[in-house]
Order: sequence, then structure tokens, then C-alpha cells
Amino acid sequence: MSETQLRSYRLTSLEEPTDEMLHAIMEKVAAAARKSTARAEEAKRRMLAETARRIKQNRAVAL
Repeated sequence: MSETQLRSYRLTSLEEPTDEMLHAIMEKVAAAARKSTARAEEAKRRMLAETARRIKQNRAVAL
């Protein structure tokens, strides 16, 4: 299935997607979900590292 065909399809009650279209749509959704999850994990890792750095810095100042 071409990218143009996939992008032109609109899910409506008038036209059912073919199995091929449905598979392609679900593959795109899965890829987007994996990408989003990876970005969220990286952001979480950065925030935790920054928090740990700040805690360490605050402890050093307090002593």
C-alpha cells in the first residue's frame, strides 16, 4: 500500500478498510507509539538525572 493511499483513507461508516489498509494503519500507530514511549523514557531519564544532581548539590551546600 502506498503512503498516498494510506494518507488519503478516512475511517468512516461508509467505507470499511481492507485488511491491508487496516494492517498498514496499525503498523503506523504502533511505530508512533514506540517513538513516543522512547521520547518519554528519555525525558524521564533526564529529569531523574537532573533531580539527583540537584539533591547532591543541595546536600553538599548544607554540609
